[in-house]
Amino acid sequence: MAATAQRDGSTIDPAEVARFEAIAKTWWDPKGPMAVLHKFNPVRLGFVRDLACARFSRDPKFSRDPRTLTALDGLTLVDIGCGGGVLSEPLARLGAQVTGLDPAPTNVTVARAHAGKSGLAIDYRQETIEALVAEGATFDIVLAMEVVEHVADVEAFVAACCQAVKPGGLLVMATLNRTLKSYALAIVGAEYVLRWLPRGTHDWNKFVTPDELGAAIEAGGLDLGESTGVVYNPLADRWSAARDTDVNYMLAAYKPA
Repeated sequence: MAATAQRDGSTIDPAEVARFEAIAKTWWDPKGPMAVLHKFNPVRLGFVRDLACARFSRDPKFSRDPRTLTALDGLTLVDIGCGGGVLSEPLARLGAQVTGLDPAPTNVTVARAHAGKSGLAIDYRQETIEALVAEGATFDIVLAMEVVEHVADVEAFVAACCQAVKPGGLLVMATLNRTLKSYALAIVGAEYVLRWLPRGTHDWNKFVTPDELGAAIEAGGLDLGESTGVVYNPLADRWSAARDTDVNYMLAAYKPA
């Protein structure tokens, strides 16, 4: 399921970092290499928001002033592998105190610049979750969205993510299942036929099944919760939650209080 972690305890894969560093300046281009992620983003944002509101007894609805979104007000959240901040920013607008981590320096630079223009106070760092855990940092909500399939050691990475969750807190992960269907759609289709993503973005051998990810999370002391697949409708050009977890899926877990 994984290679070995680096000597410093980091699970970062340098080749993966270099690949995303090369396209880092395109994060906020809705027609660029990240176009699929922009379309995918509302689904994962809604999943995280609704889970967090249920877990922390918050109201997911907007206040009377639509410019003031307070559903996650006061909750601490870390977005691991935040890239240019495409998910971090809307979560900050919902009131969360967001820390965004990414090993690619240009990603962090782009994220900081965009957040500044948007008037958002997000703590972006070129840092790893392992380093934060070593410092004793914990968060109400820990996110690792589309990251697991890019790390060098899945078990070690998941263990660090679990350690970062506060007692009573929430962990949400999104990744790609290792199936023949995911090879056909996520690699052949998305990278070679439709060219949604640069070739080589994904390595099918590094995809993780829900059972494998679930076992790693449970080994980290968390209880598994909700899960959903995410599918693409080519006629509507839209992504949505679904029962089908053969390709993309998201799952949640909770640390006992």
